[in-house]
Amino acid sequence: MRHKIVAGNWKMNKNAEETEDLLNALIDKLPDNKEVEIIVAPTFINLASAVDHLEFTNIVVAAQNMHQSENGAYTGEISADMLKSVGVNTVILGHSERRSIFHETDAIIAYKVDKALQHQMRVIFCFGEELKDRQNKQHFNVVENQLRDGLFHLDKSAWESLVLAYEPVWAIGTGETASPEQAQEMHEFIRETIRKAYGSDIAESVSILYGGSVKPDNAKEIFSKPDVDGGLIGGAALKAEDFSAIVDAI
Repeated sequence: MRHKIVAGNWKMNKNAEETEDLLNALIDKLPDNKEVEIIVAPTFINLASAVDHLEFTNIVVAAQNMHQSENGAYTGEISADMLKSVGVNTVILGHSERRSIFHETDAIIAYKVDKALQHQMRVIFCFGEELKDRQNKQHFNVVENQLRDGLFHLDKSAWESLVLAYEPVWAIGTGETASPEQAQEMHEFIRETIRKAYGSDIAESVSILYGGSVKPDNAKEIFSKPDVDGGLIGGAALKAEDFSAIVDAI
């Protein structure tokens, strides 16, 4: 049975003091609701302190990325083992900014997924089309290819450790938002694509989050759609009041 998730991706924001302040505000504002999983993803240097700070709360700490190798001469990179060693067991992979800015390919992301799963980590797998893909009516093909190339080599058992996050890239940081109907249309397509590859049990059990400029004023309508299981939140996750309102909306 799939469950509701609201995850906040803080990206390259918040120093150590600001991170502590935001975590304290979230602890005060967020409801202790066992029906909704709440995840925050601070920067790498604040992960360990965030894990300690949230130890006795229901808020989970995730990493924003990781490298696909165990160790080695990869200056500036972070491995799965390093994340696990500080208590981080969930990682965001394939985010649109990793794909577009850092040129991560589907093949690289697939390697990262494999490595995370080898270390018994949970993966929030991000994917989605750019504006040109939607304008050219290729958005369904792009999404299907990203799913196939990134995940469809996995055994059925691996899907217990996967959360999907659909990101219409044209609706991230642009002020644009896919309509609730557009979000539902794509989420339904994603679930049907998984059904064809892995069967109904997997398709109905995997949580699919929407990651396109979710805000307090549109969250309730988006989350009301039957195939939308929550959100991967960007800018609104940096304000405790906004993030808690989005959690309330689900």
